[in-house]
Amino acid sequence: MVSQTIGSWAFILGVLIAVVGGAVGGYAVAYAPWITLVLVILGLVVGFLNISQKEANDFLIAAIALSLVGVGANAAQLSTIPAIGSVVQAIVVNIAVFVAPAALVVALKAVWNLAKSPV
Repeated sequence: MVSQTIGSWAFILGVLIAVVGGAVGGYAVAYAPWITLVLVILGLVVGFLNISQKEANDFLIAAIALSLVGVGANAAQLSTIPAIGSVVQAIVVNIAVFVAPAALVVALKAVWNLAKSPV
């Protein structure tokens, strides 16, 4: 119960930090490494505490989609949007940074569960 609450708050906080960090990215350049570190830690917490074995496949599919969008954002596709493109790009990249560690944990848990189940 408590771990689910912590995981839920970690998810909400991670999304908020990803959005705010992306929105003020140009002004917070000095804090960018810290923002990335916090997003990675929160992603790990979400991966360990929030995603059950039953939800693993759906989460991993969503994580793949978000990662692909993040790669597209890194390729400067979103930055071509007038006025807000660079902000949208930074937000999407931050969300991908947040989701990637959670996806790693969930994928490793799924592989572990597959490996330990009898054939």
